[in-house]
Amino acid sequence: MKYVLMICGEESDAPIPPQDDAIPECVAWAEEMRRRGVLRDVIGMRASGDATTVRVRGHEVLLTDGPFAETKDQIGGFGVIECADLDEAVDVASRHPMARFGMIEVRPVWEG
Repeated sequence: MKYVLMICGEESDAPIPPQDDAIPECVAWAEEMRRRGVLRDVIGMRASGDATTVRVRGHEVLLTDGPFAETKDQIGGFGVIECADLDEAVDVASRHPMARFGMIEVRPVWEG
């Protein structure tokens, strides 16, 4: 089953760096998970201040600069993994270095 790992944290405490300056521990985690055959993709995102939020109300498109929610914790990246079950997915997420600084939400993917 596929799972998305939403990697979250306070940007001021542990910012997610640009991909070319990735934290060595995160790179090592990704390499290990690729060797294990569970990591399908990983995407780091720029700071939430660079986001644009889109809403449609009636026929009007409303744009807001910044993140979708006013909160300290922001999504800094995504990982897509394929595991036998939730227990394995939780184990993979718990080994990610950012789990020590923020949180990682593990969410099953709809497959059709």
